[in-house]
Order: sequence, then structure tokens, then C-alpha cells
Amino acid sequence: MLINKKALIGAIKAGQKWLRWDDVTYRSTMQRITGKTSSTKCTLEELQKLREYMHEQGFPRKRARQHGRKPNVANRRQAVLGKIEALLADAGRPWQYAESVSQRMFQQKIIEWLDDEQLTKLLQALIIDARRRQKGS
Repeated sequence: MLINKKALIGAIKAGQKWLRWDDVTYRSTMQRITGKTSSTKCTLEELQKLREYMHEQGFPRKRARQHGRKPNVANRRQAVLGKIEALLADAGRPWQYAESVSQRMFQQKIIEWLDDEQLTKLLQALIIDARRRQKGS
């Protein structure tokens, strides 16, 4: 996996802030690990070594989101979206599941772009799925 150098430098800067390192501590640590005092002069491998050292010092690793993000819809659709969210949570499924159902049903993956009728039909499909799971157990 190719890691973007700017993103890696950003992660290192976030680690510096999280670990509460002042500039002198940060640069001396970088000098000790990479032999350089500027992150922009480091190679990807050197930056990865520095980030790994920060993890060893207590900087937490970022976990991947397990359930995706909740779509942002108009206020009048919030009630339906809340019911969809509850059905997904009950089934232990991520938002990507609702997006894939939407893609199959309406050829529209982005839930925010569904109209009221389509959003209601998506809710009905998830209710049917919940009933099927209930019968199976």
C-alpha cells in the first residue's frame, strides 16, 4: 500500500501533539531515529519508522471505522433515517449495507440523493430483512 507522504507527515504531527512533545523533543527524536531534523527531508521508510516509534511511546493507532458514516438528509427525512439506522444496528450491519441495497433497488448508492418514496422503500426492504432474520432464529 502506497502511503501519501503528506498524510504520513500529518499523522506524525498529530502524534507529536498527542504525545505533547515540544519542538526540541520532536526534532531530537527525529534526529535519533532518521538522522534528519525535518520531516520533509525524510523518506517514506524513515517517516514510517518515526510513526512506529510514536506508537511504541503511546500514540494510538487509528482504527478503521466499522459502521461507516450516517448520511446527512433533510429534517423531514430524519425520522425514516433513524429507523433505518436502528434496523442496521439491530442486524449489526454497517451503512454500506444500506448503500448496497439502495444501489440494487434504485441504481443510486448515495442515500442522501434518494427521494422520500425511495427512502421509504429502502426502510421497507430492511424491515423485510429483519423479519427474515427473526424467523431464522
